[in-house]
Amino acid sequence: MKLFSGEQIYAADKFTIAKQQISSDILMERAAVQIFNWIHTRMQGAPVKIHLFCGIGNNGGDGIALARHLQEHGYDIAVYVVNYSKTRSKDFLINLERLKDRKIWPEFLDADSPLPTIGKDDIIVDAIFGIGLNRSPDPWVVNLMGHLHKTEAFILSVDIPSGLFTDRAPSDENAIIKANFVLSFQTPKLVFFLPDTGSYIDQWEVLDIGLDPEYLMTTETAYDLIGKHDVLPFYIPRKKYSHKGTYGHAMVVGGSKGKIGAVILASKACLKSGAGLVTAYVPDCGYVPLQTALPEAMVLTEGEEVISSIDFEMVPSVIGIGVGLGTHDNTTKAFSDFLEKNQKPLVIDADGVNILGKNKDLLKKLPSQTILTPHPKELERLIGKWKDDFDKLKKTKTFSKKYNCIVVIKGAHSITVYDDKGYINTTGNPGMATAGSGDALTGIITGLIAQGYAPLKAAIFGVYLHGKAGDIAVEETAYQALTASDIVGGIGKAFIDLFKMPEPQATAQEEETA
Repeated sequence: MKLFSGEQIYAADKFTIAKQQISSDILMERAAVQIFNWIHTRMQGAPVKIHLFCGIGNNGGDGIALARHLQEHGYDIAVYVVNYSKTRSKDFLINLERLKDRKIWPEFLDADSPLPTIGKDDIIVDAIFGIGLNRSPDPWVVNLMGHLHKTEAFILSVDIPSGLFTDRAPSDENAIIKANFVLSFQTPKLVFFLPDTGSYIDQWEVLDIGLDPEYLMTTETAYDLIGKHDVLPFYIPRKKYSHKGTYGHAMVVGGSKGKIGAVILASKACLKSGAGLVTAYVPDCGYVPLQTALPEAMVLTEGEEVISSIDFEMVPSVIGIGVGLGTHDNTTKAFSDFLEKNQKPLVIDADGVNILGKNKDLLKKLPSQTILTPHPKELERLIGKWKDDFDKLKKTKTFSKKYNCIVVIKGAHSITVYDDKGYINTTGNPGMATAGSGDALTGIITGLIAQGYAPLKAAIFGVYLHGKAGDIAVEETAYQALTASDIVGGIGKAFIDLFKMPEPQATAQEEETA
């Protein structure tokens, strides 16, 4: 799913209006009807007070138009116009007149107005600011937002939580509505998925307001949201007449005394993701643990407690390197020497990334489209400190272009960055914030490349499968008890889930007779 910027959404509005030969207030009416249908389907006329807080721009116009539909269907509503400016949008004024024609008189709020009384069991519709917001709200509006939060009423935001910018981080966390639910028009917003801003949204859903498909399909976006339907076309089916060599020979290089488990996890994930053969390259202290824990893997050793040389005669399809590796001087030199002669695709994680961060000249030795999978602190060592999530993404894109590499920014919504494009993952859960989870991801991506997946597709698909495996496993464990081994154990079910059809929804009549 494409994630359109605020500017692109405005352009889509204009394109739709011109192509479909409609007025802008008709597009606003479409949005209001979709919001009303969403509410009415769930509430079915329930006698709950709905307080609509509407700004004086187009987001407020959506709220005013929604109020008309709610009133026409018998809902108990109170409408407030948050009068933060003397300038009003044309479509807001059109819908305000339509509301007044139905004898609904909004209460206009300004800096001197008393704060409305709202019950804890009431519903608040937030339509104060939309995606066009370009400055921080006035102090009295921030005070109003704080009042809405203190009521503890359910807050439903129209398109985006008021006060949240689409293209930069917030300067004041109190100047943003904390929404229980957001109904986003046509596409979710990038800010829904970033650590600095995602916390303002509990849940979200997209409403199709009829923006023209031609614009949506032909316009390139800086970010895509990745779900099952996006990765399913990547899937390479197994052939009947094939053998283990058909699916590649992956090598996992890593481990040091006390950290052999990382290689076991990565190697097992590599096999579970479909690699035909896996060889682990570890120091001597890892030989017995690996042969015992993972009989399917082959093992090569070098050094006693750390790897001090990376040299082998076999020809792997891909090499995953860095898990549990350590940053000993001998290991760092071995890594540097290895990069000088290596021509095979690489997936670099953990201490492999840390060595690169401390020795930036090594970045020039990476093969084209090498995949790096840093956690936030490891990423900082590569690209430097950042001011906010937008700055982080900008610096990561610059880094990716400079070294022609793919960077997986690990997090709640891991983002795969290549060149000027970002791919935001939708699978995964808080239980995956656990030791060894990243090792499992390295193994999955390495295993996919071994089978012939192109590096970018392997990274995007691997991140998705990793998260889905965790989602499946956590159903049996709870967040607190989820381990990396559980995630690895869920990889097979994650593949099966790709082809599961959603269960049909029961009709109301079927539910009554059940």
